[in-house]
Amino acid sequence: MAIQTTAAQTILITGANRGIGLEYVKQYAESGSQVYATVRDPAQATSLQQLAAEYSNVVVLTLDVADITTIRDLAGQLSAITVDILISNAGIYPESRFGKTDPQAWLHAFQVNTLTTYYLAEAFLPQLRRASQAKLIAMTSKMGSIEDNSSGGEYIYRSSKTALNMVVKSLALDLKEFNIAVAALHPGWVRTDMGGPNGLIDTTTSVRGLRQVIEHLTCEQSGQFIAYDSNLIPW
Repeated sequence: MAIQTTAAQTILITGANRGIGLEYVKQYAESGSQVYATVRDPAQATSLQQLAAEYSNVVVLTLDVADITTIRDLAGQLSAITVDILISNAGIYPESRFGKTDPQAWLHAFQVNTLTTYYLAEAFLPQLRRASQAKLIAMTSKMGSIEDNSSGGEYIYRSSKTALNMVVKSLALDLKEFNIAVAALHPGWVRTDMGGPNGLIDTTTSVRGLRQVIEHLTCEQSGQFIAYDSNLIPW
């Protein structure tokens, strides 16, 4: 049975069980938006389930972003809704350095970090088209910037995010006719499981800034690479 909502704004967030994804859920739920939060294993997403228990406008759904079939299945389950903001947040960070890379881990990183955003856009295009000004957000990283790379290493993560940035640019051009704004957003160096304990900012600060960027995003800015503080990042 299709899930429906009558909320003024509907947000779909992947990778919502921790870190930036979880904070997105919290802040959007507090704002009164209808939030669909996806995770690979809802039973293990304790913090997310606690938010869903606290906020009736949070719905937790199962999604393995590495499986394109499940993306399409979820789009079918949510076929009746309008999606105002789709945030492709799920990602992985396999460590790698010269002389020590795992080719299977590399391919899997591309599946999760790069392909997911494209297939979400393809599957959820009908729901995005129903919005007056839909926004498709890909959470990327400054580590995907070729110009900014001054330290080398991290071949797997860097290359998967650089490729994601190109996907975003193409989506911005292809979806322009549907009035869908697309952007690649960098959250900053955040203190999360992925970012580590030495990050410069916390998730609250990062997501607060990211939400401001998303709120003001227009089709004229579509295809840009933007940091949480609204600064443009070189490709």
